[in-house]
Amino acid sequence: MKENGTSMFWEKINKRSNWITVIVGVIILLFCYYELTRSPEGEVKTISYTADTVKAQILYIMEQGTVTLGEVTQPYQIVKVRILEGEYKGAEFSVDYGKRSLLADAHGLATGEKILVSVSQMVDGNVNVYFVDYVRTNSLLILGFLFVFVCICVSGWKGIRSLLGIGLSVLVIVYFIVPQILDGKNPILVSLIGSFFFLTVTQYLVFGWTLKTHITLCGILFSILITGILAVYFVDFARLNGLGDENAMYLLQQSNQMNIKNLLIAGIIIGSLGVLDDLVVGQTSTVIEIYRADPGLSLIERFKRSMNVGRDHVAATVNTLVLAYLGASLSLFLIFSQSNMAFTTLVNINYFAEEIVRALVGTIGLFTTVPITTFIACWVLDKPARLEKMVRIFGPLLNHSEINV
Repeated sequence: MKENGTSMFWEKINKRSNWITVIVGVIILLFCYYELTRSPEGEVKTISYTADTVKAQILYIMEQGTVTLGEVTQPYQIVKVRILEGEYKGAEFSVDYGKRSLLADAHGLATGEKILVSVSQMVDGNVNVYFVDYVRTNSLLILGFLFVFVCICVSGWKGIRSLLGIGLSVLVIVYFIVPQILDGKNPILVSLIGSFFFLTVTQYLVFGWTLKTHITLCGILFSILITGILAVYFVDFARLNGLGDENAMYLLQQSNQMNIKNLLIAGIIIGSLGVLDDLVVGQTSTVIEIYRADPGLSLIERFKRSMNVGRDHVAATVNTLVLAYLGASLSLFLIFSQSNMAFTTLVNINYFAEEIVRALVGTIGLFTTVPITTFIACWVLDKPARLEKMVRIFGPLLNHSEINV
């Protein structure tokens, strides 16, 4: 296949992809550092608590023992804490832990440990401080660093690019999709635009400016559209209103202009994208590798062989997806099982109906993604003249780092 100026230009860009990755990574890290260290602007709205929730450090344990609340006997502690932030920063208070309320576990508090407390001032001027939760920053950071370490060890530079792709996806969701929805924009349209944008950037970041990337994006675009149409239709057909989640009910109380039903649809679309992205990339790679192994195969034969791999992939992925949804709803299944509620009644309850629609719409999207992506890739590779023309316009078939033979 002949090389031309355009193709060679993109080859040079792809060969410098490691430097591009470093630059993008530094920019993302600096932006994240700025966002994490800056003070929030405007009025802070608390979630689930009517008072300020702030960090505090335990100075020492004043009292501890056991107490019986109803039929439950549990340990309790009264600790002295120092407030670390907010209006009462530096002030010291005593905090009751487990003496008047049931504990979720028997984990005790230790001197020097940081916790979250709720601070409220009463009408008479007294200040009450209550235990809210543990500070989990260190454990989450350790887990995060372990995740990054394993990802880089296994995938190398491609793993680093994938991590940056995750960072970009989060930034788009937090700083584009969420603000637009809060401003009253249509959540469905905003989610479609934002999702396709961050997936586009992620694909180019990971795989470079290649024909493989363009084929992948075509498959993703069709997948998003199909999943979105299915979500809109079946959410309306099943008469779902989006209020099956208590968080949605809280949002409705905070903003009357929020369309919770459309928010449900947007959540279905975004939730399906991770799995759809995986399938589209995998199927595109399968078609290309079959082509490289035997360029003489006809379109139909290449399609059949690629679909053999795709069927196995989608079967395993669907099982994973359904188990993930069932695992997330396991506690509610236990609650309703204890109440001896009939299954036909259970599936009609709003929350469970939402999860069923969410899982089935995403699964149907998976099934349709595989043949569509496979056909697009097979069509591009079918004629040597067509492939040569595509390479001249859209860059090389693969990044140089992916060519092993």
